[in-house]
Amino acid sequence: MGGFEGHLFPGLSIFFYGLYHARLISKALICNCPVQYPPRCPWSQGRWARLQQIHYVGLVKILSSFILVAQELHNIQGQFVLISKIYHQRDFLYHKQWQHLTLYATFFLSGCVDVVSQNVLPQRAPALEQGAQALSMFLILTLMVSHLEDSEGVELQSHILFIQVLFLLLLVGIAELWAPNSLRFWVMKALLYMIAGSWLIQIGFMLFKPISGYKWMDDDKNDILFVTTFFCWHVASLAMLMIWIYGFSFWWHHYVC
Repeated sequence: MGGFEGHLFPGLSIFFYGLYHARLISKALICNCPVQYPPRCPWSQGRWARLQQIHYVGLVKILSSFILVAQELHNIQGQFVLISKIYHQRDFLYHKQWQHLTLYATFFLSGCVDVVSQNVLPQRAPALEQGAQALSMFLILTLMVSHLEDSEGVELQSHILFIQVLFLLLLVGIAELWAPNSLRFWVMKALLYMIAGSWLIQIGFMLFKPISGYKWMDDDKNDILFVTTFFCWHVASLAMLMIWIYGFSFWWHHYVC
C-alpha cells in the first residue's frame, strides 16, 4: 500500500466485498429470509446446483491476496529481508512492507476459512466466517494504527478517517457474533466496507495522483479540512448507492427470477 496501486487494488477489493454484502442484504430484505441463506433462482437448481456449493467470495479473497502480495514485492528495491545484521547491530527493515504483507495475509486466511467452512462444516460456516472477519478486522485496525507513526498533514487526516471506519467495522463484526442474523448489522457492515474501500482509493488519488493536477499541501489547513468534507461526501454517496442496489434487487427479484 505504499503507492497509488497499493491503495487502488486493496480499495477495490474491499469495495466490491461491500457490494457483495449489499446485494445479500437486499435479497434478504426482499425475500424475508436469513442473510446467510438467500433464495436461489430457478436456473441455479439441477446441474447448476454444484456450482452453488463453491464459495466464490472466499476464492476471490485468496486470489486477491496473491495479487496484492505480488504487487507489493514487485515495488521493493533491493533484497527483501526482515532483519539486517551489520557490525553486531540489529535493524528491522521494510517495516511498512511487512505490515502490508501481514494485512494481505489476513485476506488470505479469511478466504481459506470461507472455502473450508463452506465445504467441510456447512452448518457452522456462517459463525466461522464471521469470526474470521472480526479477527481480520482487529489485525488490520492494529496495523493501521501503527501505520500513522510517520504520517502528517493530509495523509494523517485521511488515514485517521480510514481508521474510524475500520473501528466501526470491528465493533459490528464483534456484535455480529452474538446476533448473526441481525439485518441492522449486515446493513452497517455492507455500508462500512464500501466506505472503507472507496476511501482507500480516494487516499491513493489524493496522495499520489490528484485529479486536479495540483498536489495536496500538508501545511494548508484548507486542504486538511477538505479531506473530512470529501469523506462525508463518500458516506452520503454510498448510502444512496445502497438504496439503488436495493431498488435494482427488488426489480430483479420480481421480474427476472
